[in-house]
Amino acid sequence: MGLVAITWPNYIRKRLPLTIRFLHTMKGHQLGQILLSPPLPSLDLPDIWNPNSSCQSIPTTHSSFKEQTAVVLDGKLISMEIRSKIATKVRQMKKCLGKVPGLAVILVGQRRDSQIYVRNKIMACEEVGIKSLVTELPADCAETDVQNAVMKFNKDPSVHGILVQLPLPQHLDEEKVLDAVSLEKDVDGFHPLNMGNLAMRGREPLFIPCTPKGCIELLIRYGVEIMGKKAVVIGRSNIVGLPASLLLQRHHATVTVVHAFTENPQHITSEADIVVSAAGVPKLVRGNWIKPGATVIDVGTTPVEDLSCEDGYRLTGDVCYEEAIKVASVITPVPGGVGPMTVAMLLCNTLDSAKRMLNFT
Repeated sequence: MGLVAITWPNYIRKRLPLTIRFLHTMKGHQLGQILLSPPLPSLDLPDIWNPNSSCQSIPTTHSSFKEQTAVVLDGKLISMEIRSKIATKVRQMKKCLGKVPGLAVILVGQRRDSQIYVRNKIMACEEVGIKSLVTELPADCAETDVQNAVMKFNKDPSVHGILVQLPLPQHLDEEKVLDAVSLEKDVDGFHPLNMGNLAMRGREPLFIPCTPKGCIELLIRYGVEIMGKKAVVIGRSNIVGLPASLLLQRHHATVTVVHAFTENPQHITSEADIVVSAAGVPKLVRGNWIKPGATVIDVGTTPVEDLSCEDGYRLTGDVCYEEAIKVASVITPVPGGVGPMTVAMLLCNTLDSAKRMLNFT
């Protein structure tokens, strides 16, 4: 298979600087990892990672399986149901206590994607009656400025959840900033103690990271069996991959993590009953990666040039949807799958935090 050079357009560089870790899966090539940061270089990538390539180049047929159409998990619908219940509980809290949950968001810099994510979270808070506060800091601010903003919200009794929008500018230490967030207000679930408690049997974290929690919630609400099943998680980031693998184990799945140094990831993935892909690589998971009848959860949301869209790009998942929907029994779309669930779980975590602090049941 030949190689193609991808040069990302200027508007993607300006609006959406990305950190993308990718799995190099083609046999005979070296596994690798590429860090993209502005200005983005031209990359020599296999056709499978060309975000504008067609999914139809790789056959999806399986010798012993008849083509089918998967059930599409509607994250928007489920998130709306969850938001409705949250809004009801918030109204009850306001009526009984005269208080509502409060979420504080810290946004550093002018990243367009981060601004959009924060705006969507604030809008979601308004819809359910959660109070929101936003602190915006310049991209060149000092680390102490961010930590001071965190400490201010730590001390504010009206704030029950604190969210530092990631990624932060490269000169800031994300670990130090996240460590400053009060454990009791860590609604993103990234505090080391929350992550550690998630990993240990017999212990319960105060909060579970929102995206993995949303993935599991989708599976449960659609009646997908997890216990005893083989699950593969593609990617091992602290935000999604690692907590997703830990959470699946808590639900008694047998979990394998595929990462940049995994040998023959296609074969491993094709044996899984449940596939959760969080690699951030468009169309990485092809139809022939998927076991017939498997459940596929696509966490990837990578911007790909599309001049027909209003912003000049569209979001693309890790999974080649056109192929996978013919092989899997259950699948999430991008957008409209995991994304809305992530926001719904953030609202859930904020409500739970307020209930705990205010002793409200």
